Amino acid sequence: MTDARYNAAMNLILETLVVPPFGENTYLIGDADAGVAIAVDPGGRADELAATAERRGVRIEHIINTHAHIDHVSGVEALQALTGADFWLHPDARPMLAGLTAQARMFGLPDLQPPTVDHEIEVGRPIAVGGLTLEVRFTPGHAPGHVTFVTPAVEYEGVVRPLALCGDVIFRGSIGRTDLPGGDTRTLMESIEREILSLSDDTVLLSGHGPATSVGLERTGNPFVLDWLSRSSRHGA
Repeated sequence: MTDARYNAAMNLILETLVVPPFGENTYLIGDADAGVAIAVDPGGRADELAATAERRGVRIEHIINTHAHIDHVSGVEALQALTGADFWLHPDARPMLAGLTAQARMFGLPDLQPPTVDHEIEVGRPIAVGGLTLEVRFTPGHAPGHVTFVTPAVEYEGVVRPLALCGDVIFRGSIGRTDLPGGDTRTLMESIEREILSLSDDTVLLSGHGPATSVGLERTGNPFVLDWLSRSSRHGA
Protein backbone atom coordinates (compact mmCIF):
# COMPACT_ATOMS: atom_id res chain seq x y z
CA MET A 1 0.00 0.00 0.00
CA THR A 2 1.29 3.47 -0.83
CA ASP A 3 2.05 5.70 2.15
CA ALA A 4 -0.58 8.44 2.43
CA ARG A 5 2.21 11.00 2.70
CA TYR A 6 3.75 9.91 -0.60
CA ASN A 7 3.91 12.73 -3.12
CA ALA A 8 3.54 10.91 -6.42
CA ALA A 9 3.82 14.16 -8.33
CA MET A 10 7.36 14.79 -7.14
CA ASN A 11 10.23 13.38 -9.14
CA LEU A 12 12.95 12.74 -6.56
CA ILE A 13 16.61 13.04 -7.45
CA LEU A 14 19.25 11.62 -5.13
CA GLU A 15 22.97 11.51 -5.88
CA THR A 16 25.82 10.47 -3.59
CA LEU A 17 29.41 11.67 -3.96
CA VAL A 18 32.08 10.00 -1.84
CA VAL A 19 34.69 12.58 -0.86
CA PRO A 20 38.31 11.77 0.09
CA PRO A 21 40.31 11.61 2.30
CA PHE A 22 37.67 10.55 4.86
CA GLY A 23 35.31 8.69 2.52
CA GLU A 24 32.55 11.13 3.46
CA ASN A 25 29.16 10.90 1.73
CA THR A 26 27.88 14.15 0.25
CA TYR A 27 24.27 14.04 -0.93
CA LEU A 28 22.36 15.96 -3.59
CA ILE A 29 18.63 15.58 -3.01
CA GLY A 30 15.77 17.45 -4.58
CA ASP A 31 12.74 17.74 -6.83
CA ALA A 32 13.57 17.29 -10.51
CA ASP A 33 10.18 18.60 -11.61
CA ALA A 34 10.70 21.85 -9.69
CA GLY A 35 14.34 22.05 -10.84
CA VAL A 36 15.72 22.60 -7.33
CA ALA A 37 17.85 20.61 -4.90
CA ILE A 38 19.69 20.71 -1.60
CA ALA A 39 23.31 19.73 -0.98
CA VAL A 40 23.74 17.87 2.30
CA ASP A 41 27.15 17.83 4.00
CA PRO A 42 29.39 18.94 1.11
CA GLY A 43 32.78 17.73 2.25
CA GLY A 44 34.52 18.57 -1.02
CA ARG A 45 34.36 17.91 -4.77
CA ALA A 46 32.26 21.08 -5.08
CA ASP A 47 32.87 21.42 -8.81
CA GLU A 48 31.74 17.86 -9.41
CA LEU A 49 28.68 18.34 -7.21
CA ALA A 50 27.73 21.49 -9.12
CA ALA A 51 28.24 19.68 -12.41
CA THR A 52 26.05 16.80 -11.20
CA ALA A 53 23.27 19.24 -10.35
CA GLU A 54 23.56 20.81 -13.79
CA ARG A 55 23.46 17.40 -15.45
CA ARG A 56 20.32 16.50 -13.49
CA GLY A 57 18.70 19.81 -14.41
CA VAL A 58 18.44 21.24 -10.89
CA ARG A 59 19.71 24.33 -9.14
CA ILE A 60 21.28 23.88 -5.69
CA GLU A 61 19.17 26.21 -3.57
CA HIS A 62 20.39 25.36 -0.07
CA ILE A 63 23.41 23.77 1.60
CA ILE A 64 22.39 22.07 4.84
CA ASN A 65 24.67 20.27 7.25
CA THR A 66 24.04 17.55 9.77
CA HIS A 67 27.03 18.80 11.79
CA ALA A 68 30.24 20.81 11.48
CA HIS A 69 33.09 18.30 11.45
CA ILE A 70 35.72 19.13 8.85
CA ASP A 71 34.95 16.19 6.58
CA HIS A 72 31.37 17.42 6.20
CA VAL A 73 31.93 21.16 5.72
CA SER A 74 35.17 21.45 3.74
CA GLY A 75 33.33 21.95 0.46
CA VAL A 76 30.70 24.42 1.66
CA GLU A 77 32.47 27.66 0.75
CA ALA A 78 33.51 26.45 -2.72
CA LEU A 79 29.98 25.22 -3.43
CA GLN A 80 28.53 28.56 -2.30
CA ALA A 81 30.84 30.33 -4.73
CA LEU A 82 29.77 28.08 -7.60
CA THR A 83 26.03 28.08 -6.94
CA GLY A 84 25.08 31.04 -4.74
CA ALA A 85 23.32 28.61 -2.37
CA ASP A 86 22.78 29.66 1.23
CA PHE A 87 24.28 27.67 4.12
CA TRP A 88 22.20 26.28 6.99
CA LEU A 89 23.56 24.94 10.31
CA HIS A 90 22.17 24.25 13.78
CA PRO A 91 23.26 26.96 16.24
CA ASP A 92 24.83 24.43 18.63
CA ALA A 93 27.23 23.45 15.82
CA ARG A 94 28.59 26.99 15.36
CA PRO A 95 31.47 26.66 17.88
CA MET A 96 32.67 23.52 16.08
CA LEU A 97 32.49 25.36 12.77
CA ALA A 98 34.42 28.31 14.21
CA GLY A 99 37.21 25.91 15.14
CA LEU A 100 37.60 24.59 11.60
CA THR A 101 41.26 25.62 11.40
CA ALA A 102 41.99 23.73 14.62
CA GLN A 103 40.17 20.68 13.22
CA ALA A 104 42.30 20.83 10.07
CA ARG A 105 45.52 20.96 12.07
CA MET A 106 44.39 18.05 14.24
CA PHE A 107 44.18 15.88 11.11
CA GLY A 108 47.32 17.32 9.51
CA LEU A 109 45.36 19.14 6.80
CA PRO A 110 45.90 22.65 5.42
CA ASP A 111 44.27 25.49 7.33
CA LEU A 112 40.65 26.07 6.40
CA GLN A 113 38.53 29.10 7.22
CA PRO A 114 34.92 28.49 8.27
CA PRO A 115 32.16 29.39 5.82
CA THR A 116 29.49 31.94 6.76
CA VAL A 117 26.22 30.56 8.11
CA ASP A 118 23.22 32.21 6.43
CA HIS A 119 20.37 30.48 8.27
CA GLU A 120 20.00 28.55 11.51
CA ILE A 121 18.48 25.09 11.38
CA GLU A 122 15.61 24.81 13.85
CA VAL A 123 14.38 21.48 15.18
CA GLY A 124 10.71 21.13 14.33
CA ARG A 125 10.90 23.61 11.45
CA PRO A 126 10.91 21.67 8.16
CA ILE A 127 13.20 22.61 5.29
CA ALA A 128 11.52 22.56 1.87
CA VAL A 129 12.89 22.40 -1.64
CA GLY A 130 10.32 22.13 -4.41
CA GLY A 131 7.81 19.46 -3.43
CA LEU A 132 10.22 17.80 -1.00
CA THR A 133 10.08 18.61 2.72
CA LEU A 134 12.73 17.53 5.21
CA GLU A 135 11.81 17.09 8.87
CA VAL A 136 14.61 18.11 11.27
CA ARG A 137 15.41 15.83 14.23
CA PHE A 138 17.95 16.70 16.94
CA THR A 139 20.57 13.93 17.21
CA PRO A 140 23.62 15.10 19.21
CA GLY A 141 26.24 12.81 20.71
CA HIS A 142 28.69 12.42 17.85
CA ALA A 143 29.00 16.20 17.63
CA PRO A 144 27.25 19.22 19.16
CA GLY A 145 24.27 20.46 17.18
CA HIS A 146 24.03 17.30 15.09
CA VAL A 147 20.70 16.94 13.28
CA THR A 148 19.06 14.33 11.05
CA PHE A 149 16.90 15.18 8.03
CA VAL A 150 13.92 12.89 7.33
CA THR A 151 11.83 12.84 4.17
CA PRO A 152 8.27 11.64 3.86
CA ALA A 153 7.80 8.44 1.89
CA VAL A 154 9.45 8.80 -1.51
CA GLU A 155 10.24 6.37 -4.28
CA TYR A 156 13.77 5.11 -3.66
CA GLU A 157 15.19 2.24 -5.71
CA GLY A 158 11.71 1.28 -6.85
CA VAL A 159 10.16 1.18 -3.36
CA VAL A 160 8.18 3.89 -1.57
CA ARG A 161 9.71 4.58 1.84
CA PRO A 162 11.08 7.43 3.97
CA LEU A 163 14.73 8.46 3.88
CA ALA A 164 16.82 9.75 6.78
CA LEU A 165 20.02 11.66 6.07
CA CYS A 166 21.59 10.90 9.43
CA GLY A 167 25.17 12.13 9.12
CA ASP A 168 27.45 10.35 11.57
CA VAL A 169 24.81 9.24 14.07
CA ILE A 170 24.56 5.64 12.91
CA PHE A 171 26.14 3.49 10.21
CA ARG A 172 25.58 0.00 8.90
CA GLY A 173 26.54 -2.12 11.89
CA SER A 174 28.14 0.77 13.78
CA ILE A 175 27.66 4.21 15.30
CA GLY A 176 29.42 7.57 15.16
CA ARG A 177 32.64 7.99 17.13
CA THR A 178 32.40 9.91 20.38
CA ASP A 179 36.08 10.49 21.16
CA LEU A 180 36.26 13.87 19.40
CA PRO A 181 35.58 17.16 21.24
CA GLY A 182 31.90 17.47 22.13
CA GLY A 183 31.20 13.76 21.69
CA ASP A 184 29.36 11.71 24.31
CA THR A 185 28.39 8.06 23.97
CA ARG A 186 25.33 8.15 26.21
CA THR A 187 23.97 11.23 24.45
CA LEU A 188 24.52 9.55 21.08
CA MET A 189 22.75 6.35 22.09
CA GLU A 190 19.85 8.32 23.52
CA SER A 191 19.61 10.20 20.22
CA ILE A 192 19.57 6.93 18.30
CA GLU A 193 16.88 5.43 20.50
CA ARG A 194 14.73 8.57 20.54
CA GLU A 195 15.08 9.89 17.00
CA ILE A 196 16.26 7.01 14.79
CA LEU A 197 14.61 3.90 16.23
CA SER A 198 11.30 5.79 16.44
CA LEU A 199 11.23 5.90 12.64
CA SER A 200 9.56 3.08 10.69
CA ASP A 201 11.72 0.01 10.08
CA ASP A 202 11.64 0.57 6.31
CA THR A 203 13.22 4.03 6.63
CA VAL A 204 16.44 4.13 4.61
CA LEU A 205 19.40 5.51 6.59
CA LEU A 206 21.74 7.53 4.38
CA SER A 207 24.81 7.88 6.57
CA GLY A 208 27.80 10.20 6.41
CA HIS A 209 30.13 7.29 5.62
CA GLY A 210 29.61 3.86 4.11
CA PRO A 211 26.61 2.22 2.46
CA ALA A 212 22.93 2.86 3.07
CA THR A 213 21.09 0.74 5.61
CA SER A 214 17.65 0.79 7.24
CA VAL A 215 16.18 1.35 10.67
CA GLY A 216 14.96 -2.26 10.76
CA LEU A 217 18.38 -3.68 9.97
CA GLU A 218 20.08 -1.57 12.62
CA ARG A 219 17.39 -2.26 15.21
CA THR A 220 17.93 -6.01 14.89
CA GLY A 221 21.58 -6.31 13.83
CA ASN A 222 23.62 -3.36 15.04
CA PRO A 223 25.70 -4.60 18.01
CA PHE A 224 25.90 -1.13 19.61
CA VAL A 225 22.13 -0.68 19.38
CA LEU A 226 21.42 -4.19 20.67
CA ASP A 227 23.77 -3.69 23.63
CA TRP A 228 22.22 -0.32 24.48
CA LEU A 229 18.64 -1.60 24.29
CA SER A 230 19.56 -4.64 26.36
CA ARG A 231 21.14 -2.53 29.10
CA SER A 232 18.30 -0.03 29.01
CA SER A 233 15.80 -2.87 29.43
CA ARG A 234 17.74 -4.38 32.35
CA HIS A 235 17.86 -1.04 34.13
CA GLY A 236 14.27 -0.15 33.36
CA ALA A 237 15.33 2.91 31.29
